[in-house]
Amino acid sequence: MPGSDSSREEAIRRLDEQASALEARTTRDIPDHGAQASGYGYRIMALLLGGVFVGVGLGAAVDVLVGSAPWGMIVGVLGGFVISIWMAVRSARIYSAVAARDWGPPRDLPDDASDDDD
Repeated sequence: MPGSDSSREEAIRRLDEQASALEARTTRDIPDHGAQASGYGYRIMALLLGGVFVGVGLGAAVDVLVGSAPWGMIVGVLGGFVISIWMAVRSARIYSAVAARDWGPPRDLPDDASDDDD
């Protein structure tokens, strides 16, 4: 029977050390996806609500100052909604670019690692 029990145990121990080292190397820089994603979601929600509330406030102020009720409020709400949607989409693009950079494939892979299927 080739190999003794002690040589098998030594081989298993080395494999276990290699697996632990590989796991530590591949998981050391992974951010907490859930916390960051929920933070981005709350920021986008705040942009949406903030834009509408600012539009309502400006529309009400225009209505009081000019006496154009309800047109100032209507224009203010619609303008606030459009601007808040634009800001939310812009922020989502920025956050997705950051996520792709931070959560993308590991940076220490060789450039030709994806070309192994040829």
